[in-house]
Amino acid sequence: MLISNRNAFIKLLIFISGMAFMGCSKETQKEEVEEVEVESIPQEVEPEWVNLDLSQWRNFKSETISDEWVEEEGVITLTGKGGGDIITKEKYENFELNLEWKISEGGNSGLFFRVEEADTLGAVYHSGPEMQILDNDKHSDGKIKTHRSGDNYDMESSSVETVKPVGEWNEVKLIVKDGNVEQWLNGTMVVEYQFGSDKWTEQYQKSKFTQWPLYGQVANGHIALQDHGDQVWFRNIKIRRL
Repeated sequence: MLISNRNAFIKLLIFISGMAFMGCSKETQKEEVEEVEVESIPQEVEPEWVNLDLSQWRNFKSETISDEWVEEEGVITLTGKGGGDIITKEKYENFELNLEWKISEGGNSGLFFRVEEADTLGAVYHSGPEMQILDNDKHSDGKIKTHRSGDNYDMESSSVETVKPVGEWNEVKLIVKDGNVEQWLNGTMVVEYQFGSDKWTEQYQKSKFTQWPLYGQVANGHIALQDHGDQVWFRNIKIRRL
């Protein structure tokens, strides 16, 4: 009977020791797991959009902006002739720009980029390519190929005409990345080109811009809105760097 009790006691000690060992082993494993640092995978950050309200603009070659350019309820308006072309205070190289515009009857304006303010340059179009804004039906430029709304002005005409009638808002998306340009009008890419390509060089040599050697050459430049003497409206102007 004594031997039996002793054997039972020994078995109990062995069981308790085994349980203690298993507990320690699990705890050690847990600590080892906790000590392993999981390498974080970098997440690609989406570039932030910046709203370009009127406070982000100034007149070309000026530190101020004329009273003819006004903003009311989020709409920037050129109220009449004499406002002058306006440019962004900051420069942009690789970017996506979105905006909406509408033009007055018979009106003309334009959206420019890569604009430089060198002493030898007297206007935004001496350096900056233009995405044309026009009343195609009532303005005389509407009869000229490469001068209609959506065109790369005096360089390349739109592949398809998507402009809306006068008085309606048109949506623009302009993407410039490493010298490649996409011009979108109302959801359709209407022009695409690469600065310095054979196609672009041939178009440039046939254009009026050959008299300004800096045309299209300034990679990091201002965005500009044109005063062509006609009333024009812009809204929802936003940009992000790429």
